[in-house]
Amino acid sequence: MKKILEKFQNNYFAYVAIPLLLHYKTFRKNYKFLQKSQRWSKEELKEYQLNQLNKLLNHAYKNVTYYKKIFDDHNLKPSDIQDFKDLQKIPFLSKEIVRNNLNDFKAINYPKYKFEYISTGGSTGIPLGFYVEKNIWFAEELAYSKILLNRVDCDFKDRFVYLREFVISSADKGKLWKYSLFGRCLILSSYHLSEVNLSKYIKIIRSFKPKFIVSYPSSIIIIARYMKRNNIEPINTIKAILVGAEKLYDWQRCLIEETFIGCSLIDYYGTAERVVLSSTCKESCYHHIFPQYGIVELIDKDGKPVTEEDKPGEIVATGFNNFIFPFIRYKTGDVGVFTNKKCSCGLNYSMLKVIEGRLQEYIITKHNRPISMTALNMHSNVFDNVKQFQFYQEKKGQVVLNIVRYDNYTEKDTKYIKRELYKKIGDDINLSLQFVDEIPRTMRGKHKVLIQKLPTEIENLQ
Repeated sequence: MKKILEKFQNNYFAYVAIPLLLHYKTFRKNYKFLQKSQRWSKEELKEYQLNQLNKLLNHAYKNVTYYKKIFDDHNLKPSDIQDFKDLQKIPFLSKEIVRNNLNDFKAINYPKYKFEYISTGGSTGIPLGFYVEKNIWFAEELAYSKILLNRVDCDFKDRFVYLREFVISSADKGKLWKYSLFGRCLILSSYHLSEVNLSKYIKIIRSFKPKFIVSYPSSIIIIARYMKRNNIEPINTIKAILVGAEKLYDWQRCLIEETFIGCSLIDYYGTAERVVLSSTCKESCYHHIFPQYGIVELIDKDGKPVTEEDKPGEIVATGFNNFIFPFIRYKTGDVGVFTNKKCSCGLNYSMLKVIEGRLQEYIITKHNRPISMTALNMHSNVFDNVKQFQFYQEKKGQVVLNIVRYDNYTEKDTKYIKRELYKKIGDDINLSLQFVDEIPRTMRGKHKVLIQKLPTEIENLQ
């Protein structure tokens, strides 16, 4: 599997560049629409979403076997869905349902050659496979990427660093990076962020003079911590850092902004299933949900809408951009925190105060009390002598904190860490520290802050 992933990744930019050239008109059309619609009023955005929902439901009822059966079984017609509240008449869609009925979700009005099979990363279990419209999907996604870059005054033509899931084939020979997109992109291996390599990474980034960086939070934070500990001067060409695919914690945001002085930090959130996309902006750390991408609901343990300020709920989404394999009222397994506030940036988009991440990113105490990883943010020097850390839980009320130490780590640090963490987790958790040489990354190069082996349900979060 690793060899297949490596082969795909090493040819990825060529793989997407050709389809993009062939479908450039699709990209331009979508980009111009996003430019125009981001200035719409709330009423205009609502009208657009309802029109798109009407098109999607009529298409799904007519061309998708699964939805035809679901509607008929519940005595529903697409015309019965006239407003967002009416969506609640449609049953939720789960990963298990998709996995068990894969072919019944394929729209029959698309020819076979249009179907492209992809899958999720499987970070919380078995990867979910599904279909997208071949080549078209990437051109559409790129339009949203360009909008995000616009928010930080960057563009595709600018030089940038890519520090995410790519396997560098020459890494075993000591070359941990390569160039792509005609020399405009510097791809760094996220699998080799060791102490011995970090000075090389910083040197090559500085000499490359990128304008922005695209990274996992867990990758860029390693570089930021190294720069801070060694008093390394900021890389002054970098004007923006865009992070996604992992939860961005407050302590990570603070350290990144402190190290990369003057940089705009954008945190974006999306799913491989193409049902929801959101991002922060220069004015706020809240997530602005793209209404052009789909309809997002926040539900409680009973499946009812969450409408109370600061309350968490599971993100349920209906995507507008994949008619070939529609996801309608899809339970993402991610948790968001509701807010009804408006951002000073001027966008009339709905927002989520926080994207908490997966339901599995909560520690569970012996009394079944959930503790979000966000709640364990440390705004102090408690982890200054720690290279990396990771929580691990397989029993309620018992948590192991795996730590990779710096050389100057002492028993004093252990006592300090335990004392500060117990202030936050309370006395119904038994916390033990374990020292390790390294913390492994996932196959896609991510670093998980918590390995949660317990089943975590939305009802625990209310």
